Amino acid sequence: MHIVHNPLHRLHQGRQEMFRGRLVDCHEVPDRLDHVLAELQRRPMGPLHTPPDLSATALRPALERIHTPRYLDFLATAWDEWIALDPANATLDALPSVWPGRGMRSDVLPTNFAARLGLFGFDAGTPLTAGTWAAACAGAACAIAAARHVADTAERSAFALSRPPGHHAGTDFFGGYCFLNNAALAARALREHGFERVAVLDVDYHHGNGTQQIFEARADVLTISIHGDPRTEYPFFLGHADERGTGAGEGFNLNLPLPRGTGFARWREALQTGLDAVRSFGAQALVVPLGVDTFEGDPISGFTLKSADYLQVGRAIASAELPTVFVFEGGYAVAEVGINVVNVLEGFAS
Repeated sequence: MHIVHNPLHRLHQGRQEMFRGRLVDCHEVPDRLDHVLAELQRRPMGPLHTPPDLSATALRPALERIHTPRYLDFLATAWDEWIALDPANATLDALPSVWPGRGMRSDVLPTNFAARLGLFGFDAGTPLTAGTWAAACAGAACAIAAARHVADTAERSAFALSRPPGHHAGTDFFGGYCFLNNAALAARALREHGFERVAVLDVDYHHGNGTQQIFEARADVLTISIHGDPRTEYPFFLGHADERGTGAGEGFNLNLPLPRGTGFARWREALQTGLDAVRSFGAQALVVPLGVDTFEGDPISGFTLKSADYLQVGRAIASAELPTVFVFEGGYAVAEVGINVVNVLEGFAS
């Protein structure tokens, strides 16, 4: 397996997030990725690579195929603006505190920084830090490089090992620890490199709301998400089973919400339903936003998969027999993240 990792991921290191009414230490930490790297050293699945160019300038054309220019402009300058407000802000991370609610306008870009932070951010749990933009761009480069490798070589699988994660980021918003949508960037790269029909099969505990929003009106990318029921689980406001896509994309989005406490047997049935949809769609390539926060010990999730189950997850995904790009997403039981991720990759390769 071709593995592309983000050498700049530690530049993004959030201090605190708002969680259940109070500021707590951020759950999305650099050690998540480091545990995966350590497990890959113990159980090598393939050589490690870094993308050829991590610069935002080189990436900008690809980023604009998924995200709006004004959103990208904001992310690129946000930290400098935050510091310009008050040099003491260098010791703090930027978190939104005001948002445009229903009936308010979002088309006019405010000059006030706090207003723009809330315009583009949908929660108070995604700290924007000094290194966020550089780390997110390098992660986008990983996802694109992994997709291009699968498209341009005979190797059928690749893994983009990066953070911050991406599947909650939409065309013009960040949240859920996500700033740039790596899975969507990978899917778009596969489309541009000759695959006419691409499926995204999201197995993270939390609904891939950003990915759904990005592709909801398209018929060439099928989006599938297996996740906690949005009536009780973050991100709450998208991910219901009746959301099937819009316009030309109607029928090309499949949500498979499951109740908190779901175990592997029921979860695997949903995975099989998703894989059946991939086959019916006639997908020529597959992107898997790989979150392992479905693990029984995850502190902010609610399914009960065990480490050994992830071997079967990988084998099931391999049964689709498609060129596949895995993109690292959630998983916050930090000590077990590496084992669970590599179990998926090992199962896929077996």
